[in-house]
Amino acid sequence: MAKQIILYNLKDSVTEEDYVKWCESYKGPLLLGLDGAKSFTLVKMIGGLTGNGQEGVSPTPTSPPYKYIGIFDLNSLEDMDKAREKKEFKEEFFLRWFSEWVADFYTLGGVEIYHGENA
Repeated sequence: MAKQIILYNLKDSVTEEDYVKWCESYKGPLLLGLDGAKSFTLVKMIGGLTGNGQEGVSPTPTSPPYKYIGIFDLNSLEDMDKAREKKEFKEEFFLRWFSEWVADFYTLGGVEIYHGENA
C-alpha cells in the first residue's frame, strides 16, 4: 500500500480546536473521497527522541520539529499524483490548507514494505 506522510506545524494564529473541527468536517472527508484513498489519520506529536547510531550518539528526549503528522493510505502514489491535479484538491483544499492553516510542512511519499499488527 502506498502512503503519503505529511509533516507540518500550524500557523501561530490557528487553534488546535478549530483545526480539528476543520479536519473532521472538511479535510478528512475530502481526502477520503479522492480516488484511491484508503484511510487518513492525523496524529498530534507530543514528544520524541533523537540520536545517531552511525556516530554512537545515544537517544535523548527532544521536541519534535513537526507537531502534526498526516498519514494518508492510498492504492498507489500515482493516485495521489492524479488527486493533486483535481480542482477540489488543487484549487480548493490545498490553497485553503496552505493559506489559512499550515505554517511549514514536509511531504513524503512511499510504499509500505512491512506491516505488523496484533490481533
